[in-house]
Amino acid sequence: ATARLARAEAEARDLSARRARLAPAPDTVGLAAAVESAVAAQMAAETALAAAEAARPDTEAVRTSAAAAQAAARATLASLVAEAEALARRLAADASKTPRIADRIDAQAGYEAALAAALGDDLDAGGADSEAARRWAGAAAADDPPLPAGAVPLASLVRAPAELARRLAAVGVVDAAIAPALAAALRPGQRLVTQGGALWRWDGFVDAGGRNDAAAARLRARRRAAEVAVERGEAERVLAGAEAALAAAVAAAGVAHAAEARARSGRDAAARGLAEARARLASAETAAGRRAGEDAGLEAAMTRNGAEIARLTGERDAARAAVPGPDALAGLAADLAAARGTAAGARAAVTEARARLADRTRDIAAAQQRLATIAAERGEWTRRRDASAGQQAELTRRADAARAERAALVARDAVIVADVAALADRTMAAGAARVATADTLVRAERALADLTAGARDADEAVAAAREARATARAEAEHQAAARLAVEQMSGERFGASPPMLPGKLGFDHRPGDPALLGTAFDALVADREALGAVNLRADIELGDVEAQAARVVAEKAELETAIARLRGSIGSLNREGRARLSAAFAAVNGHFRTLFTDLFGGGEAELALIESDDPLEAGLEIMAQPPGKKLQSLTLLSGGEQALTATALIFALFLANPAPICVLDEVDAPL
Repeated sequence: ATARLARAEAEARDLSARRARLAPAPDTVGLAAAVESAVAAQMAAETALAAAEAARPDTEAVRTSAAAAQAAARATLASLVAEAEALARRLAADASKTPRIADRIDAQAGYEAALAAALGDDLDAGGADSEAARRWAGAAAADDPPLPAGAVPLASLVRAPAELARRLAAVGVVDAAIAPALAAALRPGQRLVTQGGALWRWDGFVDAGGRNDAAAARLRARRRAAEVAVERGEAERVLAGAEAALAAAVAAAGVAHAAEARARSGRDAAARGLAEARARLASAETAAGRRAGEDAGLEAAMTRNGAEIARLTGERDAARAAVPGPDALAGLAADLAAARGTAAGARAAVTEARARLADRTRDIAAAQQRLATIAAERGEWTRRRDASAGQQAELTRRADAARAERAALVARDAVIVADVAALADRTMAAGAARVATADTLVRAERALADLTAGARDADEAVAAAREARATARAEAEHQAAARLAVEQMSGERFGASPPMLPGKLGFDHRPGDPALLGTAFDALVADREALGAVNLRADIELGDVEAQAARVVAEKAELETAIARLRGSIGSLNREGRARLSAAFAAVNGHFRTLFTDLFGGGEAELALIESDDPLEAGLEIMAQPPGKKLQSLTLLSGGEQALTATALIFALFLANPAPICVLDEVDAPL
């Protein structure tokens, strides 16, 4: 009993020492305050990030609008430049080697055909300062009769040199319905024209129009060239303003992106701080619980030990009173030692079991908290999945429409290019045919003049040869009678005697061999017959060729105008395509940034257009920066990072344009 009491007292001292050695309880109150502060910081960071994300779409919209305005201004300028070049080529092709009065005349819009009908071919003449054979020298002022009532002087509708003043004052512009009635009142030199190009002249000549279409087209081209020059300057100013606005919008968008990146980094840092604070609080609470458990265990052990000491003291006193013999004392000591060892092992096992029970209780509480968090996140992802279904359908419909529209535009572009090439070939062929026809006509006129002169000479030679032959035969047979007959015939036919014929008709008469003269006469007759008849339709054929050439020139002008309009339409379609693609790109890029950060728990990513400033021709590059890594291309990421980045892009497309179904074929193993 004395030994057990000594061991119990030693155990009491050990329990007191162990309780004194326990670490002080951690400051859970301070750690809880730190967690609350971290929660407030995270909420502030989330608010700042929401504000930055709300401001970014506005800056992106401004940038998209500025880009669309800049693309529209650039397309307008390109259309005007193309039209100006086409007009310049046409005016250069129509330019004459000598200055023309037409180049110094400006008519109001719509009156070009009237001016061309009034002046006709006189538009190609030179001015008073020209040395050309055909020119306007100017007419002295005269008391010319006024135009009929209802006719507007053409001089008031055009701006022309002074040498044309009298001619234009004698030309009136009228409506086609009243022109025949007013034509009867025209005075000498006066004319009536309509805006369509019809002409009524004072001498009764009427031209229904169409002969001067080429001249009217040249006048319209000159007027349009001046208008295009003014519009081109304005378009350049508009383009400069649009580019400045785009630069400002791009800068503002960059600032918004930087602010959002800073807010996102602040949000991530606040989230990390909150997680660390919660981890420290949980660790402190666990340590406090463990210490409380250990303290309670030690206190209970000390209580039990005190009771044991009291009991053992009583046993010792009782044992002293009834001390058995030596043999009995030895057996009791052995039993006591075994019982004490068993009790010590049981107490250690109880203490360890209580510590494990406290740890399991804390683990169960943490697991329940995690299950609640996972359930909340699952509900949020379910809501997002339901919201993306409608957007996915809309995206599919818009993608199909865009592909169909693009295919139609590509086909239409090819047709336009083919038409332009064909029209250019036809224009070149018509120009070459016109030049060749003009050359052929000049050569034909010269040949006709030469043939006419040759025929006239041949007729005179044949007549002289016949006369000589008849005279020779008459002189051989009846010299005297024949001479009288020849003189009589000569007097009747030429009004002169034979000796006077060479001087009157301008030929040299030399007597020769009659056979040779007959042969020469026959050859001259054959030559005259070989020349053939005179082409009396040459003037008509020339008029047909000129009319055909005028129609070709008019068709060329219409084709060039159509080409300019088609290029303008192509520019408009490209502008709309750029605007739509830029808007879709901005929306997908914004969703992609957000989803990438959510999937990776931080980091940044963006979509970038490369290789061209034109969205319709640019390529697409995916740049990603997972947490703790540098910004790099998608191809440089690991397999799992590539799979998560691709998933973020797929869901970004769904958020921008929802579809009801997504089929992922052969998804990567890391995903």
